[in-house]
Amino acid sequence: MSAFIRLSLLVLMLIAGGATLAQNSPTTKAPQYKVDPSWPKPLPNNWILGQVSGVATDVNNHIWVIHRPLTLTDDERGATLTPKRSKCCIPAPPVLEFDQQGNLLHAWGGPGAGYEWPKNEHGIYIDPTGNVWVGGNDVTDHMILKFTPQGKFLLQIGSSGKSLGSNSTSQLGRPAHMNVDPVANEVYVADGYLNKRVIVFDSNTGAYKRHWGAYGNTPSDEKMDGFNPKSSQFSNPVHCVRLMKDNTLLVCDRANNRIQVFEKNGKFIREMAYEIDTKGSGSVWDLIPSDASQKYILIADGTNNEVAVLDRATGQKVGSFGRSGRNAGDFHWVHNIAVDSDGSVYTTEVDTGKRAQRFIRIK
Repeated sequence: MSAFIRLSLLVLMLIAGGATLAQNSPTTKAPQYKVDPSWPKPLPNNWILGQVSGVATDVNNHIWVIHRPLTLTDDERGATLTPKRSKCCIPAPPVLEFDQQGNLLHAWGGPGAGYEWPKNEHGIYIDPTGNVWVGGNDVTDHMILKFTPQGKFLLQIGSSGKSLGSNSTSQLGRPAHMNVDPVANEVYVADGYLNKRVIVFDSNTGAYKRHWGAYGNTPSDEKMDGFNPKSSQFSNPVHCVRLMKDNTLLVCDRANNRIQVFEKNGKFIREMAYEIDTKGSGSVWDLIPSDASQKYILIADGTNNEVAVLDRATGQKVGSFGRSGRNAGDFHWVHNIAVDSDGSVYTTEVDTGKRAQRFIRIK
């Protein structure tokens, strides 16, 4: 073999080896996390949280949660009973704002003049201007509300009472989640626990824009018999909607164990199945990009009680953290998920979980 050929082979081997090193370098590995057991700090005023049914972050890296005061049991809210049952505790206001260190900054919410507060709080979203959107999923909760960060009421879309079905242009049906597009001034609503659709309104006026069901179909309220991953309709609940930087929408079809991807006009692009053997309440409860690159998405899986890391392009599961349990880092009905600009992850739990947790990104 000539010296030239040997040199050429060596160069090719070095190039191949370099490519392998690049593919396996730490910058290309899926993110990893560890629990921060000190977050959040104890609440003031003898307050306690009920089921924590939503979490979001804002541009200041503040963490917002919404919880359900009415889900507290008598032994948990014993200080409010007459006569008092115990020294502790008192239900905290429904909306709470924390900093990254876990300090409580503000708390507000509940019934007030000019709007209908939901009976069973569900979902919170902070838009790029700092306004706070909340919803509810009680059988009479068919609206979403918009407030300033200080809790001043701005807008209500829909109303309590009866739903008018999945093709109503004015009324919602137990909405679960929302996401604002600041460029188009539109709010996308995952609608929801009764209706089976995504619906879009003007985020300033509440005017109806458009709606669609699974695969971009016209939604139907026909009764469905449980889990059906090939269904032409969304299951209940349609549990989340997330707008990506590439202007695609990811929708959580929770009980059907799938994510459907759409253009902003409702045109169906593709779907990703996830943990398809999961029954009960399904596997796709919420999702969020892991960081600004949006290469990975994090799925809150409240039935399997873990947070999964998926490659967004392929839908392949490349990591996870958490398990069923009561210790720090464990979950019971992990319900919603958020990420700050440092990559730390925030989760909330409903049913008897009743807590918020923080997970710090370590890689």
